[in-house]
Amino acid sequence: MNAIEIKNLSKNFGPKQAVCGLNMTVPMGAIYGFIGENGSGKSTTEKMICGLIPTSGGSIKLYGKDHTDGTVRSSMGVLIEAPGCFPSLTVWDNMMLQAENLSIPNPREEIVRVLRLVHMEGTAGNTFKNCSLGMKQRVGIAMALLGDPTLLILDEPLNGLDADGMRIMREVFTSIVADGRRSILVSSHLLGELQKVATHYGIIRHGKMMVEMTAAELDASCRTYVALQSGEMNRTKMLLGCKYARVEEDEAGYIRVYDLATPEEIVTYLYGNGICVTEIRTDRIGLEEYYIDLMKGGK
Repeated sequence: MNAIEIKNLSKNFGPKQAVCGLNMTVPMGAIYGFIGENGSGKSTTEKMICGLIPTSGGSIKLYGKDHTDGTVRSSMGVLIEAPGCFPSLTVWDNMMLQAENLSIPNPREEIVRVLRLVHMEGTAGNTFKNCSLGMKQRVGIAMALLGDPTLLILDEPLNGLDADGMRIMREVFTSIVADGRRSILVSSHLLGELQKVATHYGIIRHGKMMVEMTAAELDASCRTYVALQSGEMNRTKMLLGCKYARVEEDEAGYIRVYDLATPEEIVTYLYGNGICVTEIRTDRIGLEEYYIDLMKGGK
């Protein structure tokens, strides 16, 4: 059984079609990275999954049941766009209101549990409006975790977090899905961070799913390249471009050779043409570069 199964989902806002025949599968126990540019339909899809807006067509099933079923709706935790908190209340009071809305038994113990989980137990007395952006995001995630939901829908939860906050969230996400019965759908533009935790990916564009893959499939699809620098970069690039099919210079000033060539072969070739290589390494493109390449129509 899948945590989320979407078939031919569509959503129209008047004449504009925001989601167009979307198909999507989130397996049980997955951390599913939902990726797309602004306006691609990510948030609209998430809102339909949560029942916040109606669908225009297609179907959404959560754990085998229709997404409008009360039993599955009650097992979801949601953070979309921003935490729904009262600015003048403390973190604790906002959490208590949410716990009461959800009819959570022993709310005090549950609030302590989730605040400790996101390392926010020391800020429970802070007024929400005085919290930093990163702290507010962690409060929102803590609220989504109330009641121990089996499915989390998180829209840009890493925004505003510092490096330590991101590390904490990675630990939280991996611990949540560790037993295999919980699943997380998380959208983020911070693809480097997402790649550290995601087990599955879905890339959406113009309301349509471009590709779905596992983390292992992404790794197999990411091309290996040789990156190098020399004392004569322009001539080096020209020579390598004559021998290899794809040679590029990246933003860091390294020349990349994407063909199946070893560093030894490249060094020998350049040395034979009077060029001394000052630095060389083999590397692999990551999720961010794969995504950019895909958006440009690359393979």
